[in-house]
Amino acid sequence: MRAARLLLALLGLALAAAPAGAAEPLVADLSNHLVAITTGFSGASVLLFGAVNGEGDVVVVVRGPPAPQMIRRKEAVMGIWINRDHAEIDDAPVFYQLTSTRPLSEIAAPALLDRQQIGLDHLHFSVRNGDHGPADAAWRAALLRLKRRAGLYSDRAGGISMMSQELFRTELDLPVNIPTGTYQVDVYLFRHGDIVSAQTTPLIIGKIGVGASVYDFANRHALLYGLLAVLLAVTAGWLAAVAFKKA
Repeated sequence: MRAARLLLALLGLALAAAPAGAAEPLVADLSNHLVAITTGFSGASVLLFGAVNGEGDVVVVVRGPPAPQMIRRKEAVMGIWINRDHAEIDDAPVFYQLTSTRPLSEIAAPALLDRQQIGLDHLHFSVRNGDHGPADAAWRAALLRLKRRAGLYSDRAGGISMMSQELFRTELDLPVNIPTGTYQVDVYLFRHGDIVSAQTTPLIIGKIGVGASVYDFANRHALLYGLLAVLLAVTAGWLAAVAFKKA
């Protein structure tokens, strides 16, 4: 925390010392660009801090890598719940978190937010479903609902703290079930409804240690991993039977 305050102070001094026409409108960085997932991982928090040159609203968006998502709709048939319809949604980020100084509706017009895909209501999804299933909007709403429930999609108006007229900070909360991959952290500075500056920085979520080796082996050699798992289960069962017989 002390290091973060020092960095914020340096950013403020840099903006103050720079000539008015040469200062960058927005400067931001992360306290950590690598989040390691170990066996005891229980979630993480990454500090994003920065400075702005002049007034404006700050919006921070964390996007996970896109991946196909399968959504299923269940229906009760004679008292039994079964899957009746399904849809595949392409290019949906596995994780999406937004924080802003004010509600997005007070910062910019919907058309601009749509173009930049800023905000959960403005994400673009490609939905592939059957001819007789629900409309695309229903599948989209279902995906957002499920992702919110899992803690993988969120938006927080007012989640950015302005420590002065120039300095700001916010916490990026990463849940325990966050997928691995290279994430994109976008920081926007809005003025009078327009984006006047933006900055992008990567955030890597990766497994380390024994868990990472097992995960990598399982993905690279799925068949061999499955055979070893079966062999291990059979061996454990045999050893347990021998132990009980001796007892």
